[in-house]
Amino acid sequence: MGGEQASFGAVLREFRLAASLTMEGLAEASGVSVRGIGDLERGRRAAPQRRTVAALADGLGLSEADRERLLEVARSGRSAGYSPTGVRTFPRGIDDFVGREQELARLTKLAERAVSRSLTEVTSGPGSGSSHPVAVAVSGPPGTGKTTLVLYAARELADRFPDGQLVLDLRGMDDAPPGPAELMLGVLKALQVADRELAKAGPQGHAGLYRRLLADRRVLLVLDNARDEAQVRPLLPGAGAGMVVVTSRRMLTGLESVHRIPLGELSPDEAATFLTTLVGPKRVEADPTALDDVARRCGHLPLALRVAGNWLATRTGWSLRRLADRLALDERRLDALAAGDVRVSAAFDLSYRQLTPTAARLFRRLSLVPGPDTGAPPAARLTGQHLFDAEDTLEELVEAGLLGTDRDRYRLHDLLCLFARNRLEAEESSDDIQRARTDLYRWLLETAVVAGRWFEPDHGAPPATWRGTVDLSSADRALQWLKAESANWLAAFRAAAEAGEHATVVEVAEALHWFSDQWIFWGHWPEVFATAARAARALGDPLPEATQTNYHAWALIVCEGRPREGVDRATEALAAARRAGDTSQQAWAHSYRAWGLRKLGEQEAGLEDIREAAGLFEAAGDLHGSLQAKQGHALGLMEQGRTEEALTAYQGVDAFLEEAGDRIEPHVAVITRIELHSNIGVTYAQLEQWDEAVAHLRIAVDLYHENGNTAMESRRLHTLGTVLLDAGRTAEAHEAFRRTAAMGPGADPRIVADARERVARLEASGA
Repeated sequence: MGGEQASFGAVLREFRLAASLTMEGLAEASGVSVRGIGDLERGRRAAPQRRTVAALADGLGLSEADRERLLEVARSGRSAGYSPTGVRTFPRGIDDFVGREQELARLTKLAERAVSRSLTEVTSGPGSGSSHPVAVAVSGPPGTGKTTLVLYAARELADRFPDGQLVLDLRGMDDAPPGPAELMLGVLKALQVADRELAKAGPQGHAGLYRRLLADRRVLLVLDNARDEAQVRPLLPGAGAGMVVVTSRRMLTGLESVHRIPLGELSPDEAATFLTTLVGPKRVEADPTALDDVARRCGHLPLALRVAGNWLATRTGWSLRRLADRLALDERRLDALAAGDVRVSAAFDLSYRQLTPTAARLFRRLSLVPGPDTGAPPAARLTGQHLFDAEDTLEELVEAGLLGTDRDRYRLHDLLCLFARNRLEAEESSDDIQRARTDLYRWLLETAVVAGRWFEPDHGAPPATWRGTVDLSSADRALQWLKAESANWLAAFRAAAEAGEHATVVEVAEALHWFSDQWIFWGHWPEVFATAARAARALGDPLPEATQTNYHAWALIVCEGRPREGVDRATEALAAARRAGDTSQQAWAHSYRAWGLRKLGEQEAGLEDIREAAGLFEAAGDLHGSLQAKQGHALGLMEQGRTEEALTAYQGVDAFLEEAGDRIEPHVAVITRIELHSNIGVTYAQLEQWDEAVAHLRIAVDLYHENGNTAMESRRLHTLGTVLLDAGRTAEAHEAFRRTAAMGPGADPRIVADARERVARLEASGA
């Protein structure tokens, strides 16, 4: 449909770009306002009067031939009413399209479905089957490239819709966008409906004429930049073999019978490719790391990437590293992401200004969330809303395209977070901001303490007096919350340490001690317990200092595999415990030293420490410690090859568990029984009693899987693979290592890496 004369806006833009002028530059040269030029180029104003055209021609410095061309286009384009942008032509700016393979494939598949319906009508006659046109809603945050994707797809799919490909800008972000009646009239005129026929139907009949026309033709209709469902719904034809694609920042959840394609940022590889097309491969080859930094600091958002790429393309003296460093400053990044009249922050501001005051306030305050995402309860805390009201407001932000969601988690895109922070600082006082942050952090730490105590001996469920917005009615729910909000409460913990709130730091770490067994490879336990040990020293109390230093020793040995440092910390804890005169912490220090020494291969020294620990635990009446010591003693015997003695010792551990009964914390008893199966299995393997060994190890693996303890499951599954290999059961070993290698987050990364190597070796050998 491209044989017609170009619109005035398209010609004006062509001349402006040829003159290397921005809109601001042309406005200064011609005396026509920037907004007026923008409205003309986008088709939002009818073609201007002769004096305006003359002023623009003078500002552009046009030749007589070009001046006459501009005047002629203006004369031919003058008509009353709204003239849709891009009808029968595709706007520029999609030749450098990158990525979106899945979305393009889906649009292509849906277009083929529309075509197949048309063929059914031809072969079987009208009414023979379903003839509803295919409708697609492409939604996403500002700057994700919705229009670019759809225009690219429309160009690729054009030959499937021979009766027309129409692109209408619905101007959804305008204060007063065109209504359905005005837009329908634009489509009817674009499809060459005669003025006489339009007059005969009258304004009341245009809707029926619109529906009949689209029902009879194979047309691809792109409704770009929709404001809401009310603007779009009347424009969706009820019959026909065409296809309608709607783009909107909003999700348009009120539309029915619509296929939905949500759009987010590009992948890191797509973002790098896109930037490379804009700045050229030579500059990228000079510093590929800087390219990745630019892409990451643009949040892989297409609009930001385009602005950054255009900035570099017009500043050939700038290196990629120079721009990457400029974007590294959070407080300057949005200002830096501007090129000519295109600003990333302006795109965000259009959506922000359409929010209700309540939603705008929550949007601003979500920038105070320190982690990458949040649940509804922290959001409610930020604004003081009731939980259900906060959930409704969060969903309003999701619908507006300003907030991402995955199940019950909500995430601000990095650049949107910077924008929200800018609005927060501009619209709220520094005192209010600090109060909101302080209240959020205090709530996070208080909730972490209550959740963590589910796993602490002598605590368990929250007290009856506790009234919180988080469901902590079970240990499992507490575990889920602690994991989901870990980045947020950890940031609050760090802030408390930096502020010198030593008692709070120690309280939080103490509450999370037994929980840490449930999430060994989180990656931050050494930091948590080292921070708490420093806080305890600052308080001048040797007992919490000994306790937290012991926990730090455990984290170094178990979580990070650094036994020598763990032994050193346990020795420091022992000295502090002696200063405090605390028998139980002395025992724990000996226990952790024994653990580290066993890892270092110093078995006899380890046995000496564990014997010392056992006596001290018994003297202190510490059941959990005594259980740990008995288990450690059996492990020491096993690792020395004293297998018969080890089996007897493990039987003693089992008997101790039975005798102690419910005096042992349930989750401690569970993990101890699972480890008994694992260690007995290893002991049987040392005796080459393979069937017994494998049976016990399989029980341990299954129980850890049921328990949700991925870290320990990965370790025991790897042990099972090793034993199976030693037993000559190669196929079963291969399967065990394959399962270990495929385990996701939470597994021991060193174990997973070793399992992958073993799988590769087994497959290379043909096993």
